Amino acid sequence: MTFIVLKTIDFSSLDLHPNLFKNLSTLGYDSMTPTQQLSLPAILSGKDVIVQGKTGSGKTAAFSLGLLQKLDVKSFKAQSIVLCPTRELANQVAIEIQKLARAIHNIKILALCGGTPLGPQIGSLAHGVHIVVGTPGRIEEHLRKGTLKLNHVSTLVLDEADRMLDMGFQEAIDNIIETIPINRQTLLFSATYPDTIANIAQRVMSSPIMVKAPSIHEESTIKQYFYKANTDDERMTALRLLLTKYNPESSLVFCNTKRDAQEVADELTYYGFYALAMSGDLDQRERDQALIRFSNKSVSVLVATDVAARGLDIDSLDMVINFNIAHYEQVHTHRIGRTGRAGRTGIACTLYSDRETYKLNALDLGIEDEIMPDPLPNEHYLNKPIKKPPMTTLKIDGGKKQKLRPGDIVGGLTGQGGIAFEQIGKINVLSHWSYVAVNSELVKTALKKINHDKLKGKSFKVRILS
Repeated sequence: MTFIVLKTIDFSSLDLHPNLFKNLSTLGYDSMTPTQQLSLPAILSGKDVIVQGKTGSGKTAAFSLGLLQKLDVKSFKAQSIVLCPTRELANQVAIEIQKLARAIHNIKILALCGGTPLGPQIGSLAHGVHIVVGTPGRIEEHLRKGTLKLNHVSTLVLDEADRMLDMGFQEAIDNIIETIPINRQTLLFSATYPDTIANIAQRVMSSPIMVKAPSIHEESTIKQYFYKANTDDERMTALRLLLTKYNPESSLVFCNTKRDAQEVADELTYYGFYALAMSGDLDQRERDQALIRFSNKSVSVLVATDVAARGLDIDSLDMVINFNIAHYEQVHTHRIGRTGRAGRTGIACTLYSDRETYKLNALDLGIEDEIMPDPLPNEHYLNKPIKKPPMTTLKIDGGKKQKLRPGDIVGGLTGQGGIAFEQIGKINVLSHWSYVAVNSELVKTALKKINHDKLKGKSFKVRILS
């Protein structure tokens, strides 16, 4: 990948179609946002582009102008497709493109989303379309029925790609991409850039340019603290004090043995913490459930050994605590490197006894001064209420084998009498089970909605995973 630097600040510096530029002026679009400055020259030149930026960065206008600039209005075949995680976003994007395209006569932009009847959509497709905006589930459904053809698509846009993967749309996205010509432009927009996004970019993009808005171009910062605890009781008290003081949404506690990991998790649970142990003794189903609950923020503390934590891809850890000192320097570095990612400040705490001081020195942690123990938080923190995780996981006794898809689950939770899309977290659809995180305050409403409305017209057992 190559990186580009900020050069232009005004839309007039771009080689845009005169009608597009004139319309931008009437809409009050004069100066470009940093994201637009960085991405539009590459987009307009036909290159594959990855844009990492938050909502409100102007990304929709950036890719919309790219689609409209190369559009052949005389050809009523789908030339561009934009995939979005939700129908709300898809509809917003379609409206934005329509607004930017109003100087282009006879252009047809169609939103294809679930939650609305198929019939009218099929009728609209039969009359031809230039740009399709939709959710993966509904787009895939039209492809299966043969009502949508993507063999003339020259531009693919993956909007909020990280959110689509969080919601379990990976398989649907792959199926859709298989129907699109390889010789195309691919634009990927994501608020974060975890390994899952890097992997999909590597598979579906050709020499992409990576764009980051200046506001997120920050160095990762990890603050390290060292606390002395000479006995097992002192060590556990120190752990409880740190967790209650910092109150992290997601924290990873490392132990050197699976027995210690289980005992620490059990004791934290006894004191009211939302904790789980991750050890080699778990079967695959138990391991899957533990990872799902931790990654979707329905469990706050995961206690693990280094072996059990291998392959754990959590990109937003607030805190790492070494309950036991790592045996090797590279292991310690790998542990603490799990926090402070993507420009965030992370906290890494290490507990040690007087007799273990030599172990810290042996790790060569790159700290110039002699390591001195930090003062532990005041014990009044032990009386502080333990914060409930923001999300709760629901387990649905149905998965891929029952042809259940993430879009079906979203549809079953939202709508009249349900919860808002923003209150839904990660969705994982496995072979025979599905897991969805919902706002903890609305879990009863979510349960009632699924039980009352069913999913795909079928009844599935659903329960709170605890």
